Amino acid sequence: MRLDTAEYAYSVEFLCEKLGVSKSGYYEWRNRPGSATNQRREDLKAFITRAFEASDGTYGYRRVHAQLARWGVTAGPELVRDLMRELGFRSCQPPPRRWSLTHPGLGEVPDLVGRDFTADKPGMKLVGDITYIPTGEGWLYLATVIDCCTKEVIGYAMDDHYKTPLITRAIRRAAQNRSLAPGAIFHSDRGVNYMSAEYAAVLKGLDIRRSSGRTGICFDNAMAESFFGALKNERVSRVVYPTRESARRDITHYIELWYNQRRLHSAIGYRPPREAHSEHLKSA
Repeated sequence: MRLDTAEYAYSVEFLCEKLGVSKSGYYEWRNRPGSATNQRREDLKAFITRAFEASDGTYGYRRVHAQLARWGVTAGPELVRDLMRELGFRSCQPPPRRWSLTHPGLGEVPDLVGRDFTADKPGMKLVGDITYIPTGEGWLYLATVIDCCTKEVIGYAMDDHYKTPLITRAIRRAAQNRSLAPGAIFHSDRGVNYMSAEYAAVLKGLDIRRSSGRTGICFDNAMAESFFGALKNERVSRVVYPTRESARRDITHYIELWYNQRRLHSAIGYRPPREAHSEHLKSA
């Protein structure tokens, strides 16, 4: 914008004379290209925008920083956070925690995990739970099986009920999809179906040991809860499903193509679960 007496009290010539600078020097300063620092910030903003949009707006600055590092782009996490603020990027926030139906009377199932949701190798320690998804036709229930080593969802099942066959399908699919260690642990909360004799028989047939946390203590199964938090925060809370089938397709897409394949997981060094699994197979 040109400074002249039509808009300002003093002309450019007058101000330059008082400040002891030439008029040509002023215009040269005003029109000079941006500094190298400003150009680098603009370049970083482009990469940050790409990473944020690729995550469907779900990544905070830590995961964006990790994604930039995977692309070979050097930037400190605090700089990434500042630039995300300038761009107006905010990751979606988790919804309020919901509680699952539990069975308070059974105490014979031990806790073999003790809130240690890590494992040295895939197929040794698994966790799972059931959640519900609202649709225009009613609830769609999702049962999951997650590997503690790679954080990968290795088995899941969905239906319009949360009866025992739903969770047995999920664990059978996990056993089909991945090689499980003899005597592998499957940890759950004390939901009614996870405590049933029918489910215990299925686990025994697969040579899987049953484990559960305490009644009503969500932290005892925090890893399974964490996945549901990510699913609902990053996907379900942002979509309206008219039918159970539309929800089933969308959740399958989220698990198979985003969560397992591409989403960076902080607990495994900001790598996708499928990549972590492949690296374990190579080192075996």
